[in-house]
Amino acid sequence: MDHDVNARLARWIETQLVDARNVRLEGFEVADFGHSAETLLFSVVWQTGGEERREDVVLRTRPPGVGLLPPYDLGRQFEILRKLEGTPVRSPRALWHEPTGDVLGRDFYVMERIDGDVYERTVPADLAAEPARIRRMTEEIVEQVAAIHTVDLQATGLHTIADGRDFLDREMSHWTSEIRRLQRGPLPALERLAEIVSERQPEPSAHITLVHGDPKPGNFAFVGDEISAVYDWELSTIGDPLADIGWMELLWSAPVGLPFTSGALTIDEVIGRYEELTGIPVRHREWYRAFQMLKTAVIMLSGSMLFDSGESDDLRLGEMGLYVSYYTDRAFAEFGVDADLESGPVAPRPERIDAVRAAAEEPPAQ
Repeated sequence: MDHDVNARLARWIETQLVDARNVRLEGFEVADFGHSAETLLFSVVWQTGGEERREDVVLRTRPPGVGLLPPYDLGRQFEILRKLEGTPVRSPRALWHEPTGDVLGRDFYVMERIDGDVYERTVPADLAAEPARIRRMTEEIVEQVAAIHTVDLQATGLHTIADGRDFLDREMSHWTSEIRRLQRGPLPALERLAEIVSERQPEPSAHITLVHGDPKPGNFAFVGDEISAVYDWELSTIGDPLADIGWMELLWSAPVGLPFTSGALTIDEVIGRYEELTGIPVRHREWYRAFQMLKTAVIMLSGSMLFDSGESDDLRLGEMGLYVSYYTDRAFAEFGVDADLESGPVAPRPERIDAVRAAAEEPPAQ
């Protein structure tokens, strides 16, 4: 990190600590995962009462441009984490929030760093060879999702975050408006899918809960077989808990990670255990799956268009365009619809891909 930026951040953190002197920041590391908010790991060291103290922390800030999942409401994320303290949800402790952008040029918040291993897409061979452990780990995921959905909204103050009664309407409005924002031409298949998902929208769950928004296995850290932390609260709000279940159904169908490893709970076992823990009936499963496929297709489109527009040279984002049609077709299949519609321009232009690849092959300037 630039020396001046380091000094500004250290001075600001010193104002957040009680009776702290000689604050210094050590061990900066940029976390190399995800495509949305930027994540920085470091340690805060300071003097207080004649003793030296240290705290390992994580700083989350919005991306420099539009980003993959706008808008980035870091204040809401920070507030949710604060209100979850003392609940059964194993969320990191939120420490400090800087909303003005005066320190780093962008707003950010800082939370504690919790030890744990994350299994995003692969499972080590020694762990995969122990199906009983895999089963327990997938049970832990269900138990933490259930804990999120059974947090007392009134007692924690989380009810002030949003009015969950209009959650599905807000979600449909957001993702359809994202299609309009991102498209560089007609997208017949994706636009028709959005219409069908909206037309067939069911009555939401009678239960209004905290919704994580992205309860994928890669957002849970493990120490041994137990979850130590639940991460990535960017999409969290108050609303329909079945949206999270639809997302889990989608992820459980992917041939990667913990759910695809021998010993993992089946998706029907996941839902049975969830209903047992929460008392929330899981209904309209095909609609929630299709809704999450629509959302995923739009997120894939977002990554593809970020690359196409030149806001990012990350080829991984450009490759997301390849999956827009895949998720769109899967969503149509949930409704038994054979749409047979053109995808439209969902992938980056070939000349843009060629330009980035050519630049990556150029030798660095002397």
